[in-house]
Amino acid sequence: MSSNQREFRLLVTGGGTGGHTYPALTTLRALQARLAAEGTPVGVLWAGTADGLEATVTAAEGIRFLPVATGKLRRSSNPLGMLSTANMKDMARVPVGVAQARSIVSDFKPDVVLSTGGYVAVPVGLAANMLRRPLVVHEQTVGLGLANRLLAKRATRVAVSSPSTLELLPERVRERAVVTGNPVRAEMMTGEPLKAVDALGLDSFDPDLPVLYVTGGAQGAVQINTLVTEALPWLLQHTNVIHQCGPNNLQDMFERTATLPAELAARYRVMGFVGAELPDVLALADVVVSRSGAGTIAELTALGKPAVLVPLASSAGNEQSENARRLQALGAAITLEGDLHFSDLRGALAGLLADPGRRARMADAARSNGHPDAAERLVDLLLEAARSV
Repeated sequence: MSSNQREFRLLVTGGGTGGHTYPALTTLRALQARLAAEGTPVGVLWAGTADGLEATVTAAEGIRFLPVATGKLRRSSNPLGMLSTANMKDMARVPVGVAQARSIVSDFKPDVVLSTGGYVAVPVGLAANMLRRPLVVHEQTVGLGLANRLLAKRATRVAVSSPSTLELLPERVRERAVVTGNPVRAEMMTGEPLKAVDALGLDSFDPDLPVLYVTGGAQGAVQINTLVTEALPWLLQHTNVIHQCGPNNLQDMFERTATLPAELAARYRVMGFVGAELPDVLALADVVVSRSGAGTIAELTALGKPAVLVPLASSAGNEQSENARRLQALGAAITLEGDLHFSDLRGALAGLLADPGRRARMADAARSNGHPDAAERLVDLLLEAARSV
């Protein structure tokens, strides 16, 4: 590489949660790898909230980070409820954030800005538009978040994760929109089942039975833990179970399952958290029981995993229910909602665990709607937008 090779500058904004942060990080890594192969260095700056997950992630990754003031809009079914003191106070912070973002964009002079949503994306996206820097907006969910709904009208290109999201965009915006999928970490695609067996000590599992992976996310989900615990005596007659219950729930799960007969207990592995082993665990799993956040859906479809989805009822904009229902409509998942009993979980899993053919059909349906190359597609958009200036 020439010593005077001009660097490509990417400004990233978005965060608050992993759903906004990790797709941006995955895309950033893909862009760095693509341009490194061409001999082009990448300069990166992330503009986010000082107390958001993005601040922690960028510190761990060695990515330059600058905080931006932002306000959170608390939604209400009653329009007057939107005029709360908290909303008014936070909205007053938006002009401050826009001024900060404008200074950041002006000083950094990015070739392109990538926005993955969250409230902090609004001031940065507006600043990019004011200063005529290319803006690429990415939506992870089936719906359309408030931040992206606002910024899509000003974006150079809009990337969505599902074809159904295109219908939610204004007609003039659809012309600039493309379905890329939701970026999945590259390591998720490289799992090896035998590594999971070795890493988790699963030698006592019955090789003639399918493997069920249960997860409620990093912190676990009490609802899912309860359903699985009550169904375990039946489940373990039909499947091996790897159960990620959340660190704070682990002791409770040990106590609640201590009376399992030894023969059944041998087929049950409960863990507080699954870290680097996750790609291997998913490679081993025949069926997954989980929530239905955008990141989870992206991984399950990219890997082609049949799933029983239990949406988080309190998710913003009911997005988890929308995600789950879409996969069910495609024949890739079974959705369980409402006031659930362990018999509901048993009913959903009975046919799947007993019928390899049905699992294979659901896996094919999931895989046909997955986008394992989503990060690369998004990199294509970023480079195309940068060239449009």
